[in-house]
Amino acid sequence: MCGIAGAWSPRKDSGREALEALGRRMGQAIAHRGPDDSGTWTDPAAGVVLAHRRLSILDLSPEGHQPMVSADGRWVLAFNGEIYNHHPLRQALAALGHRFNGHSDTEVLLAAIAQWGVHEALERGNGMLALAAWDRQQQVLWLARDRVGKKPLYYGWAEDGTVLFGSELSALRAHPRLRTEVDPDALALLLRLDYIPAPHSILQGVHKLQAGHLLRLDEAALRGGGAGHGPGDQQPWWHGRQRMEAAIATGFEGGDEDALDALDALLRDAVGLRMEADVPLGAFLSGGTDSSLVTALMQAQSPRPVRSFSIGFDNADHDESAHAAAVARHLGTEHTELHADGRAALDLVPDMASMFDEPFADSSQLPTALLCRLARRHVTVALSGDGGDELFFGYGRYRRALHNEARLSKLPRRWLARLAGDPGERSRLGGLAALRAELATGDLQGIARQRVSRWRQPERVVIGARRRLTAYDDPAAIPRNGGPADLLMALDFACYLPEDILTKVDRASMAVALEARAPLLDWRVVEFAWSLPLSMKWRDGTLKYLPKRLLERYLPAPLVHRRKSGFGAPVGDWLRGPLRDWAQAQLDPVRLRQEGHFDAATIGAIWTDFLGGQRKWHTHLWSVLMFQAWREHAMRPGVRAEP
Repeated sequence: MCGIAGAWSPRKDSGREALEALGRRMGQAIAHRGPDDSGTWTDPAAGVVLAHRRLSILDLSPEGHQPMVSADGRWVLAFNGEIYNHHPLRQALAALGHRFNGHSDTEVLLAAIAQWGVHEALERGNGMLALAAWDRQQQVLWLARDRVGKKPLYYGWAEDGTVLFGSELSALRAHPRLRTEVDPDALALLLRLDYIPAPHSILQGVHKLQAGHLLRLDEAALRGGGAGHGPGDQQPWWHGRQRMEAAIATGFEGGDEDALDALDALLRDAVGLRMEADVPLGAFLSGGTDSSLVTALMQAQSPRPVRSFSIGFDNADHDESAHAAAVARHLGTEHTELHADGRAALDLVPDMASMFDEPFADSSQLPTALLCRLARRHVTVALSGDGGDELFFGYGRYRRALHNEARLSKLPRRWLARLAGDPGERSRLGGLAALRAELATGDLQGIARQRVSRWRQPERVVIGARRRLTAYDDPAAIPRNGGPADLLMALDFACYLPEDILTKVDRASMAVALEARAPLLDWRVVEFAWSLPLSMKWRDGTLKYLPKRLLERYLPAPLVHRRKSGFGAPVGDWLRGPLRDWAQAQLDPVRLRQEGHFDAATIGAIWTDFLGGQRKWHTHLWSVLMFQAWREHAMRPGVRAEP
């Protein structure tokens, strides 16, 4: 696991030393992602520099050093991630005449690109990645991101026309000519969703590469600059919605036991592939279905007790540590748990801005960060259960959305919506206001959007913001041959999963140089899940029916069937308690007016209402607070590198 960065300047007279200095600054900005090694490669004649920071996982020797040049000298690769099927790929490439110096997956990926090109190499691989590949022969820069978006990649143009890219925004900010104006449209997305989805970023003129996409940049694109670039220039190499449609069309032929056996075999293989490491390895164990299943399959394939880790809170509503410990005892893992309180959160909050690098407001970022810190004391790689909810109908809001849509579809909803009026932000508080808001949505996609939205109308509070559409607004994101449940899961898979869940895990783990792997998001498991009928995901009121049935092969039923509590944090309690003074300073109306991003009166009214006892406003406030903390960090002297 690593971090990558680089630049392509239209100036061909920059010189090797200047390019190397830029590469080192960009690499140093993301040094936390790869503390074990660093490297730069330059092509002064082309104006190109690639930078790499290495967290050594496979092949700890110098043979895994990056950037790496292909045997024929044509390709140069900077790669962040893992190719889990590198052994069979190595055999296939060796049969074609390729020779290898070490046993890293980087060397295999580079040979695959040299043999088949970037697109086909990506299709043949099974892993998580973000890469930059420079084709010296064609003078083309390729940027790519894995199928589901486990690894991040930003890119944009500096004021002098230089193309910049990197695993995190801070790498791009290391260039002295990068514009750093906040994009108000992206800020509004943050308030709506708790995160900023690709292709947007918090900075104007900087983009995120979307999951399963690649970007080809040639001399014409370089000369055209950022003004000539749009999100449509990103091209899918793996199209999630189309793959879902194909899986639904094919369907799964067989009964429950057939599906259980197939899922058991697929997951066992996916977990086994992700247990390969030349460093200590463990598992995140919350006690929920997904993490318990991954841990169980790890332990079933390990000759010694697996290291497992969990975190709990002094607030009982958010504490699952006792259940996680019970699961660990039954499986026989070597379990470590940490109990956190408001003071631990207070100590961690100042680190959120630098850790996430871009404003991010899912409050589960706090326990995730604490969990990653705990795990890193003992291991370098940890497997997680991420993805199960989006693939196997695991969220209670799915069930509620279907229920409400079935009821509302029988009513003259548009007439009733006009009669009821717009409840605005108060729809977040539930009750009649929430019902009025769902009446106004028009369809199931609208209900899904309503249920994932924090601020309902963030463009009214972010000064100068325009509404930007996401998968939750786009009819093209809906599988054409799926049912209502498929629609809900498809929207989350396209947006919430990569841009919230996986972003959260990537930043929290990489901040402490910990690699996180997600077996449930092996593309084979993903497409298998899509092929299953809803009855194998939701039956007799049981969410994630098939994974729970599978887990019963490894755990007694009482440890499997329990109420889902999620992985949140008692942010409302903290904001009224140990974080109150900090929040008050961030939301000071004079400060807000001077900075010019928010309508201070609206935010002040919500803060006052929250302190007066309205408990649900904490989700509105947290997104504003996370932006304020990020802005304070990003604008601090010395954060932006000097020329």
